[in-house]
Amino acid sequence: MTDLRELLRGLWLPLVTPFRDGELDETSLRRLARHYSSLPVDGFILAATSGEGMSLSVSELERLVTITRAEISASRRYIPILLGLSGASTHKMCDTLDESAAWPIDGYLIASPYYIRPSQRGLLRHFTTLADHASWPLVLYNIPYRTAVGIDNDTLLALAEHPNIAGMKDCCASREQTIDLLRRRPAGFRVLTGEDAQYHNALVDGADGAILLSAHVETEAFAAVRTLLWEGNQEGAQMQWHGVADLTRLLFTEPSPSPAKHWLWRSGLIDSPEVRLPMVEASAELAATLDREIERRSPPMLRSA
Repeated sequence: MTDLRELLRGLWLPLVTPFRDGELDETSLRRLARHYSSLPVDGFILAATSGEGMSLSVSELERLVTITRAEISASRRYIPILLGLSGASTHKMCDTLDESAAWPIDGYLIASPYYIRPSQRGLLRHFTTLADHASWPLVLYNIPYRTAVGIDNDTLLALAEHPNIAGMKDCCASREQTIDLLRRRPAGFRVLTGEDAQYHNALVDGADGAILLSAHVETEAFAAVRTLLWEGNQEGAQMQWHGVADLTRLLFTEPSPSPAKHWLWRSGLIDSPEVRLPMVEASAELAATLDREIERRSPPMLRSA
C-alpha cells in the first residue's frame, strides 16, 4: 500500500478531463499529463469535480487513469494519483472500489454522500466501511455546499485515526472549523485546502498543501507561494500570491471547469473546450474576458507566434 500520508502535501492539480465530439480526448489528455508532469506539481487528482468525474463511465475512468499514469512514467518522475469518487450508496461505492482496485493509482478522493444528508453517525460508518474495504488509502472530501452535508470535526478526528484514511480535502467554507481541525488533528493526518481563493490563508494557518483548479494556469507561481512560505519568506509568498489571486476568482466566474477549459483550449493544451451536460461552455462574455487575460499574461514570444 502506498505511503500516501508522506506524499499528500504541496500543490496537487485536479486535472480537467478533455473531451472532443462527446468522447474522451486521449490526445489532449496525453498532452496535459506530459505538460503538468514537467511542472512543480506534487500530485494529480483525476475524475473529481474539476474532472467531471460523475459524467464518466467506468471504462472511461480506467482509460483516464491508465493514460495519465503512462505519461507520468514517461516523464521519469513519480507523481501520485488520486481517483475522485462520489456516490450516495455505500454498497455501490464498495463495488467501484473493487472495480478500480488494480488500477495504477495511489488512493481515492471520496466526497460525502450527496443529496440524502446522512447524520454524523452515518458519515462515520460510511467512510469507515469504505476505508475498511478499499485496497488504496482514502482522502476525505468535505464540501458541504455541494453534498448538502458537512463532516463535523469530531467525526473527522475519529476517521483520522483509521489507518487507511490519509487526510482530507477541505472545502468546509469555515476558516474557524479548519483552524480547529488543524489544531486538533493527529500527527500524520494531512489537510489540503480545496478553496482556491483561500490558498495563501490556508497555508499560513498550517494546511499541508492544496488541490487547486486554478493551478492549471501559472502553475509555477502557485507552487512558489507554497515553497516560499515553507522557506519562511512570507513577503515573497505574499507577492507571488498577489500575482495569481485574481485567477482564483476569474476561473470560477461561471461553473467550473468551463472557464479553465476555455483557457487551456486557447493556450493550445487541449483541442476543445467541450464539457458534458449539464455543464456548458463558458459564455461569450466570459470567453472574451478570459481571452484578454490570456493575452495579458502570455509571454511576448507566445503572443507573436
